[in-house]
Amino acid sequence: MRLKEYSEVLPKPMVEIGYRPIIWHLMRYYAHFGHKEFILCLGYRGDLIKKYFLNYAEWMSNDFVLSNGGKDVFLYNSDIGDWTISFIETGSQANIGQRLKAVQPYLDGESVFMANYSDVLTDLCLPDHIDHFYKHDKVASFLSVRPSQSFHVVDMAEDNLVKRISPVQETNIWVNGGFFILKKEIFSYMREGEELVIEPFQRLIDARELITYRYDGFWAGLDTFKEKQMFDDMYTTGKRPWAVWQTTK
Repeated sequence: MRLKEYSEVLPKPMVEIGYRPIIWHLMRYYAHFGHKEFILCLGYRGDLIKKYFLNYAEWMSNDFVLSNGGKDVFLYNSDIGDWTISFIETGSQANIGQRLKAVQPYLDGESVFMANYSDVLTDLCLPDHIDHFYKHDKVASFLSVRPSQSFHVVDMAEDNLVKRISPVQETNIWVNGGFFILKKEIFSYMREGEELVIEPFQRLIDARELITYRYDGFWAGLDTFKEKQMFDDMYTTGKRPWAVWQTTK
């Protein structure tokens, strides 16, 4: 609802930043670090995501040569030529936990996998998060980030007298950044219909099997029209920290 101008006609992962939807920017991020096998857990208007990739126009984000009166196109680069994408319908009303359970059969042979909300971007060095995960050898890890919103946190006494009011960025509050690394054992902690970060994560906490990776660098989500404008401005001015494929080798 906070992105109503777009969400009435598009699934949020298809809201565009520049020439490409946010889900493309996120997949391009993972592919840059060598992770090129994707399972898309489709829900609301999943047909639009299918059509987008089935009719993918490489020339929109790559340099190319046009010849033979427009009949031949030579691309200097390719975005998705070596990607493998599975499109799995997981229900228009399903929560994150239900969507993961729905694609469990498609993870056969994988001991560890990554998951994402598909509406957040970061410049995090992904191998650092992965190394941290393997070093601690737990069932699950998620990225913790500073809140990007501009609200203020209120510290009050029992009589409602305000003791302190501070911008949220200046507090010691960390929030779930939506980047997950999970062992397949995660499914044994899940029950039918449960949301991933509520009941299953509480069981992991009780079992001391959940860790987090704190990151102070760039992270932003696409939840509101204001945040959409922020991403558009960053794209237009060329300040795109999440585009690690352009800034790192």
